[in-house]
Order: sequence, then C-alpha cells, then structure tokens
Amino acid sequence: MPTNAEEAPEEAPVGVRAGRSSAAGSAAEKSLRVLEAVAVPGGPHRLTDVAAAAAVPKSSAFRILASLIGQGFVRQEPESRYGVGPRLRALSALIDGGEPAGIGRVLGELQRATGQTVHLALHSGEAITYIRKLEGDQPFRTASRVGMRMPLHSTAIGKGVLAHLPAGEVADLVASTGLPRRTPNTLTTPQALTAQLEAVRSRGYALDDEENESTIRCIGAAVLGPSGRPVGGVSVTTVTFLVPREEIESFAPAVRAAAEALAPLL
Repeated sequence: MPTNAEEAPEEAPVGVRAGRSSAAGSAAEKSLRVLEAVAVPGGPHRLTDVAAAAAVPKSSAFRILASLIGQGFVRQEPESRYGVGPRLRALSALIDGGEPAGIGRVLGELQRATGQTVHLALHSGEAITYIRKLEGDQPFRTASRVGMRMPLHSTAIGKGVLAHLPAGEVADLVASTGLPRRTPNTLTTPQALTAQLEAVRSRGYALDDEENESTIRCIGAAVLGPSGRPVGGVSVTTVTFLVPREEIESFAPAVRAAAEALAPLL
C-alpha cells in the first residue's frame, strides 16, 4: 500500500487514455508531458504550473526537470522558472529548418566577410550541437554537418562556452566527460584548459588549433543569453594549409560582432 503521495498511482491527464504500461514507458510519458508543458507559449514557467500542465506531482516534475536541464532540453531561468533549452531548440531547427529572422543574415555576412565556412551551434548538456553551417568559398569541404554533437574542450565554440560558465560547473563537466585526446594538440589536462579559458575571456574569442581534427583550425565566440550564460556560439572554420593562424585571428572582430548580433536571436 502506498505510504505517500509520490508512491500513489497517478490519474491519467485529461485526453489521455488510461492503460497498462511498463515503468519505463510511464517515466517516458511523464518526461514528455513535462517537456511539452515547458514549451507552452508564455514561458518561462513556474514549477507549479509545469507540474499541473503535465499532470504529475511537483516532486516528480522537479526531478524530471533536473534531468532535462542536465541534457540541455530545458533551461532554468531566474526565480526558479523553466524555459526551453538549447538542445530542444536545436532539435526543432533540425525538424523544420525554421529559425528566427535575422540568423541567416548574420551568418551570411560573416561568411562573405571571411570567405570561410561558418558554423552556428547551441550548447546542449556536455556538448555543442551544430544547427547551421554555411560552406566557404574554398574547394575543400569539412566533415561537419547540422545535427552533429561536438566536444566542448576541443572546439572553438565549445571553449567559448566553457569560458563563460562558472568554474565549478566547468570542473563538474570535466569530471563527467574527461578531456579525451582527439589530436596531438588537444588540451587533456584541467590545468591547460583552465589557462586557455582565461585567455579566451581576456581576448573575447577562442581558437581550435587542430585540437579537434587535424588540418582544421577554427576561431569562435560564445553567444550569450540575457542572463549572461552562454547559449551557444558561432565560428569560422579553415584548413591549415590554406589559412595561417595569423589570418584566422584577423577574423576575430567579425566573429565577435556576429556573436553579439546573434544574442537576441537565439
């Protein structure tokens, strides 16, 4: 016999037919209802409203939201309100190709100014997810694609994101994911990463100097949300045998300007 409200069977929400389901299926249904409740227009929403709309107890909604925040599908806003996270936005962009007006213009201007491949990515949990890619004018094509998830520690956008997160949060991410070596240039110690993140904050942009993929060099900057937290970033990608490091660093003002212009659009 249940001893508290959390253990008691829950009634099916209006419009949902009660039936037999596995525990895993029941948990998945609750999570989806919570996600739908967060995505209702007018957000960010209070925990009480999310729980009511999803027809789950507040304690269950709180645990589900914590998991969704960790995965990047939900974002916790000031005053304990919950809004749509970057990973859900990335998924939406993948499904219908839609985007807020202005994003294409900003990315196009950056591509024309540099002649190189441009990426837009959103921070999603322990990685970034590419949601837009504009090919450069060069005959060479990079292997990246929309929807690809990339590490934080070895990419220009990823390091831009890390540089704007609290030190404790960065330490937790490093402890969770480690710093796997992807090329001989990858930063694989917390000390080396910390030193580079300090440099990123100082100069306002990050470099991936063949740290994620050999012969590929990138410059990127974080796109910050209203609270100052990074929601993602924008980058310019080049091949090392065509564009020396000095040239790619000359793109820094254009990349930073693009990141600032994208901030109100994401």
